[in-house]
Amino acid sequence: MSAASGLRAKRRRLGIWAQVIVLAVICVVWVYPLLWIFSASLKDSLGVFSGGLGLIPDALHFENYARAWQDADFGLYTVNSVVVTLGTVALVVLRCALAGYVIARRNFIGKRAVVAVLVATLFAPHGLTIIPVVELSDLMGLLNSRTGIVLALAGSGHVAAVLLYAGYFSRVPRELEEAAIMDGAGFLRTFFRVMLPLAGPVTATVGVMTFLAAWNNFFLPLVFTFSRPDLRTLAVGMLAFRGTNSTDWSGLAAAGTISLIPLLLVFLALQRYFVEGVAGAVKS
Repeated sequence: MSAASGLRAKRRRLGIWAQVIVLAVICVVWVYPLLWIFSASLKDSLGVFSGGLGLIPDALHFENYARAWQDADFGLYTVNSVVVTLGTVALVVLRCALAGYVIARRNFIGKRAVVAVLVATLFAPHGLTIIPVVELSDLMGLLNSRTGIVLALAGSGHVAAVLLYAGYFSRVPRELEEAAIMDGAGFLRTFFRVMLPLAGPVTATVGVMTFLAAWNNFFLPLVFTFSRPDLRTLAVGMLAFRGTNSTDWSGLAAAGTISLIPLLLVFLALQRYFVEGVAGAVKS
């Protein structure tokens, strides 16, 4: 091997190591807040601030988790969050998949206008719709109920999910639909038996995004549970650690850790499908 090729190989290795170091620093900066809140959940309220940015607590206070789970009713709030989030994910996946399928595979009058309106809703602040949503829910008798929270969370635009499905369905060969029609399948049977199973990666992507948004949503569950504290979700339940004159910071950190664990588990379990779904829709 010549000296020039050896020098190029050395520069290439140095470049790779430089990229690894930069990515490692970014990863540490990105993950550090999660590590800090987990560390704070094991400290006492004074140690949360006296320890500064340190991650190692002087003593392990597991009673913070017991206080969050039992005394602050986080066991009940977790059940509410699971019910609300899973219901929201199911409705959003069904609705957005059907909308994306129609946009991608059907030609109808005003199709471009419909897509343009959907995209325009991306720029509308969500706070503008909270009053009509609450008023409509109250008229339908859905206020102060889990059903009302689910419908309110699942009823917003979710334009990104619709466009992901539309992009994916537009790449599916039409021969599959034609074969299903030849077998006597109608619109819904073709959708549920042929098209939706093929969109597994996109469904995983939409499911993860919706799960994150519904699980962390604070405003709508807060408004819908003003007079029903037993229906609060984890995000709203964290208000229990904030008093008029003081805040239970260690209990709040423990509650935050409890709330983060399901999110991390869901994302780690579906991250491969999440990436495949985004890549598949973007390619179209």
